[in-house]
Parts: sequence; C-alpha cells; structure tokens
Amino acid sequence: MAKLIPSLLVTALLGGAVFWVVTEPSEVEGYRFKIADADATRGEAVFLAAGCGSCHAAPGATGEEKLVLSGGQRFETPYGTFIAPNISPHPTEGIGSWGVTDLANAVMKGVSPEGEHYYPAFPWDSYAGMTPRDLVDLDAYLRTLPVSDRPSQKHELLLPLHFRRAIGLWKFAFAREGAPVLAAQDFNVSELRGRYLVEVLGHCSECHTPRNGLTGAPDMSRYLQGGPDISGKGRVPDITGPGLGWSAAEVAGFLSSGMTPDYDSVGGHMALVVDNYAKLPEADRKAVADYLQKVPGPKVATP
Repeated sequence: MAKLIPSLLVTALLGGAVFWVVTEPSEVEGYRFKIADADATRGEAVFLAAGCGSCHAAPGATGEEKLVLSGGQRFETPYGTFIAPNISPHPTEGIGSWGVTDLANAVMKGVSPEGEHYYPAFPWDSYAGMTPRDLVDLDAYLRTLPVSDRPSQKHELLLPLHFRRAIGLWKFAFAREGAPVLAAQDFNVSELRGRYLVEVLGHCSECHTPRNGLTGAPDMSRYLQGGPDISGKGRVPDITGPGLGWSAAEVAGFLSSGMTPDYDSVGGHMALVVDNYAKLPEADRKAVADYLQKVPGPKVATP
C-alpha cells in the first residue's frame, strides 16, 4: 500500500492540474470591441431582442419601470433558485464601473470582471454568437438607463453549486461558443437574420430545447422541440416549423399581437418576449418566422 501512495499523489496532482486548466475562464479578444461610433439607438433594438429587461427588471415592473434593471426576479430550477442581479449603471451595485470588454466577457463568455464563471442560467452560451457591433451598441444603450442602488441578491442553490470553478467543466463539455445550430445552407437574407435573432439574441433554445436532467445541458438533437419547463411547472411548446404547425405569417403576427391563430393570448414569460418583439421592426418578426419554418421537427421513426 505504501508503494501506491506516491502514484496516487501524482495522479491526484495531475488530475487537479488538468481540472484547473480545463476550467480556466476564457476571455474575449478585447480589440474586437474597440468600436468608436457606438450607437445607443441601435443598442436599444439589441436590448429588446435579447430580452435584457425581461429578466433584470424588478418583479412586477411595468411601463418605464421596466427600464430600471435593479434585478430581483427569481427563477426556480431543480438546482435551486437563481435571482437576477442588478445590471443598472450604478457604479457599485450595478455594472456602471464596467468597461465594454467587461460586458463582452460577461455576455459572450459567461465570465465576471473578477474572473469567475457565471452560471448557465444566464444565457451567455447563446449570446456567445453576438456580433461585436451589437455588443458595443448594447453597452452604449445600457449606460443611458436609470440607476438603481438595490443590491443584487445571492442565488439560492444546492451547496455543491457554490463552487463556480466547476462551471468551467460544464462549459468544456457543453458550450457551443457561438457556433450556429443550423448550417446556413440555402437560407435567404431574412432566414439568416432570423437565425441570428432566434439562436443568439432571442436565445430561444434556452427555454424551448429540452435539457438533460442531471447536467441541465440542452439536448441539441431536439433543438426547439419543447419539453418540461425547467421550473417544474408545465411544459414549453415545440416551436419548430412542423411542431408548431403555424404559417410564417401566423408566427410573425403572434410576435406582434400575442394572439395565437386560435385566438388564445400569450401568457407567462413569453408575454414579455412578445412585448419586446412587438417593438422591433416588422422585418425582424418576419425573419424569426421565416427561420422557424426551416427548423426540423422530431424525426419520425420508420416502420
């Protein structure tokens, strides 16, 4: 047994070293975000498409209050409750002291200015495909929003999940890092725009793609095919072309009015998504609808 101890120690050290390297937070290439003519007006459209206010506004906020990104909304999952933080321009309680590269690292890499991993409840894995132009414009818009001094609350998670370094393993195993889900193939201009809105800014896959129960990783073989809501309450619908069964015009109309072809009204968190997309150009709603028509549904077993 004594002879095995050195070997076990070496194995443990090597394993620890591999773990440390694999879980090291990665950062964006800062030079890509040195864009001088940041446009807050364009940034507002990015803000709406990305749904930033839908999660980071205070619970129950309405009207102009939804622009005060003080955080506090609670999101229940099998792993505990995630609580949206304050991302208003407050210098200490919010992100007012961040530079544009700090925002890029957070949004596109899931890494805080202190070098810690963010949990994948924050959809950085979808946002990873964001263009530098959109990120810089979003940064410019966020700086125009009201300040809130409300402190962010700590997530209420299962004890092992407090060790954020291990999130690096999740990233290593499952992160897409901005890779498109569907290859462009014969996509036209509208469908390409729709792919960007659905896969990246709208992060639709975060809710509409089923997840592995143990790791919480999305099952991309069933992309946008719906499944149990991660909160444990109800189901999220299939929004693939065949699964939803709506025409492109009906999808675009839903994103404008919140009314389904059967005259049901949208509810839950999706109502916030519709509220955002109703404020975007009609061409963007059409683009989302056109892209979703191209997303394949479940494979039908052959007899």
